[in-house]
Amino acid sequence: MIQCSFANPANWRIMKDCNQCGKCCIKYGGGDLSPAKNEIDLWEIFNPEIFKFVKNGEIWFDPESGVRLKKCPFLELAPKINSLAPNKYTCSIYLDRPEDCRHYPSLIPEMIRDECEMIEAIDLDKPKQAQRRLDLLMKGSRPPGYS
Repeated sequence: MIQCSFANPANWRIMKDCNQCGKCCIKYGGGDLSPAKNEIDLWEIFNPEIFKFVKNGEIWFDPESGVRLKKCPFLELAPKINSLAPNKYTCSIYLDRPEDCRHYPSLIPEMIRDECEMIEAIDLDKPKQAQRRLDLLMKGSRPPGYS
């Protein structure tokens, strides 16, 4: 007999949608990112506006002072629909963002650390189940063999 994980209604809900709160980019987007050498090489050739923030193979340094930036320079506050609306953020290099950003979030503990608003109370109570749901949600954005 084949068991389907979706036979259980508890598995139907994946996670809350991203609301573009920017917490992950603000907390994780500073010096914690580690771009691959090939990413940096591609930026140097095709995206000099990104490459100018690279220093000695590490990212987000001020091109003029050489000082490491506290947050990603490409994180932008989106215009508000009205004054009461919460802040929403966008990435101005979304299609060329670092691979670390493409695969985020990968672990429930990092989402908790970053105060990700996709996390719900049930995810905190059942982190293994939440991790399985996250893995399902992120399956399409992770490279083959990623775990």
